[in-house]
Amino acid sequence: MKRYLLLLSVIFFTCSAFAQQTTDSLFKVKGFIIAAPKPSGLDDFIKFINEELAPRKVNTLILRVDFNYQFKSHPELRDSAALSKSDVKDILKACKKNGIAVIPQINLLGHQSWAAKTNNLLKVYPEFDETPWVKMPAPKDYKWPNDDNLYCKSYCPLSPGVHKIVFDLVDEIMDVFEAKGFHAGMDEVFYLGDDKCPRCAGRDKAVLFANEVQTIRDHLAEQNRELWIWGDRLIDGRTTGIGMWAGSYNDTYRAVDLIPRDVVICDWQYDQDNQTAVYFALKGLRVVTCTWNRPQVAVNQVKDLYRSRAISSKELKSRFYGIAETVWSPPVQFLNGYYGKTVDTQAGENTPWNTFRVMFDKMGQLEQTAATK
Repeated sequence: MKRYLLLLSVIFFTCSAFAQQTTDSLFKVKGFIIAAPKPSGLDDFIKFINEELAPRKVNTLILRVDFNYQFKSHPELRDSAALSKSDVKDILKACKKNGIAVIPQINLLGHQSWAAKTNNLLKVYPEFDETPWVKMPAPKDYKWPNDDNLYCKSYCPLSPGVHKIVFDLVDEIMDVFEAKGFHAGMDEVFYLGDDKCPRCAGRDKAVLFANEVQTIRDHLAEQNRELWIWGDRLIDGRTTGIGMWAGSYNDTYRAVDLIPRDVVICDWQYDQDNQTAVYFALKGLRVVTCTWNRPQVAVNQVKDLYRSRAISSKELKSRFYGIAETVWSPPVQFLNGYYGKTVDTQAGENTPWNTFRVMFDKMGQLEQTAATK
């Protein structure tokens, strides 16, 4: 009987806290994360900002820019079809009108290749490659797993000159986007501290990762700018059972205790709600929960975020920073699915566009309920 009464008291406390929140205490970040559009898709993307993001009160747009900009500092790194300064200002105009902050992203450290394609940085500056002896296969020959454990290439964080190049890009993209926050990616880093690397072989991978975070963070802080990164390398994939993708198998997870506390963590847990946001908040880090293409998982994550803010201490509450929908297809593909121009019969309801609708609908319901209390 005592256990039953105790359970009832816990449920009552949780529900009371849940009901007493105000709209001011809900989602600090209501985000949308997607690749920046190509110039040919700019008008449709701006329409989506005005007609879909704005009504849902999205306040943060993270754009994966990478080399999709006509860089003046390093024109050799531009994509063949890239956004101009004028294109960026058109995106900014729509976002400013709707109260949306833009955070540009350039993948740093990892994701310097994809499948059989080497991305621009290592293509132009192969001397920065962490594993130059790992040769890229022919497109038709790439498979995972493979003998080289090749998923994505990394640059070596100790390579002379690498930061001069990447920080030129970062500074230029931050200026043109008039941004206060920068997303450095840093997810799924499988190549780091390789045994054959003449610079970082034998070094602690957690320290290498943390030092790279610190280096990027310090550069941004010189101009009062903020660093955002993905959180997967900071989770012990083995102990948690989360695995080698949404968690780390190469010991970088210990970097969670070494990085600055003002870095914002984007915590992606797509297939199930692992509630890892609590882990990051307890570590003293602000965390943005990130969803993708599982509507029910997204709804659970919205409710978990809401509940965590409701029942946490003042110190913890502020670290549950918000939630964002992520999209991993080109904007054209997403918009075609969103507007029903194409149908993914195999995925059914498990699409990023359906998750987007369901997630923001649930957020709206919770906000409306809180506003009437």
